[in-house]
Amino acid sequence: MATIQTASLGDKAVRRVGFGAMQLAGPGVFGPPKDPDAARAVLRRAVELGVDHIDTAQVYGPDVVNELIAETLRPYPDNLLIATKVGGARDETGAWVRASRPEQIRATLEQDLRTLRLDRIDLVYLRLGVGGDGPDPVPLADRLGTLTELRDEGKVGLIGLSAASVEDVDEALDITPIAAVQNAYGIGNREDEPVLRLCREHGIAYVPYYPLGSAFTGGPRALANEPVIASVAIKHNASASQIALAWLLARYERMLPIPGTSSLARLEEDLAAGRITLDGEDLAALENVRHLGAPAF
Repeated sequence: MATIQTASLGDKAVRRVGFGAMQLAGPGVFGPPKDPDAARAVLRRAVELGVDHIDTAQVYGPDVVNELIAETLRPYPDNLLIATKVGGARDETGAWVRASRPEQIRATLEQDLRTLRLDRIDLVYLRLGVGGDGPDPVPLADRLGTLTELRDEGKVGLIGLSAASVEDVDEALDITPIAAVQNAYGIGNREDEPVLRLCREHGIAYVPYYPLGSAFTGGPRALANEPVIASVAIKHNASASQIALAWLLARYERMLPIPGTSSLARLEEDLAAGRITLDGEDLAALENVRHLGAPAF
């Protein structure tokens, strides 16, 4: 069966392979890229190739990636869905810190609107577990309540969760509809299977970040060095990264990976993965691939 090329994200149908813009910032996702023109070229080419789902965040830079997106893609295509995140911030050293109080969530979203030059952001994730020691002192209901207020004001379209547990998703669903969950997940990191199962049960879109593994733990290189993945890649005349993305697409019809890159060649390779259809033999073999390195973020 051919891979389905689109899936619902809230009330929009999007191409199943989107683009994660995090890598367009400088080293450590802090400051400007070494080559801003190259970053703009990647964004332009992504849209030319049909990408209609771009994932960003105010903390990428901070502001750098949002500004690159606005400078490059405005006026935005009518079908382009832009997603961002609230709940975290960066300090003066670039460290990730908690910013989950209602006034901080609102301020982050307002800054997203300014830098992206939008009146409304299609999808906003509440990012959980950023910075700080121990549980977040701000109740989840208060954090989501701020997002629902922003949605009622017309500044937010859909609400999602990022880095969420099963318990987080269950609690959130009692508060407001959840359009998507964005967690770390991939062929070599399957610890989030319980959340993925819950998303299937509720028809929630699942957006895996680090779908090719984290660059901090080997990323695509680790995939290429895994013998089973390499064997399936040879069979399909594909790269190991393309096989890892095709595997994700086969897991759930509303799986929407967002591979990120600052390379035009890698971008084109990633987006071509949607044309690969893995058969039962491939999927059975790939079930033996596990633990290629835990993600870092």
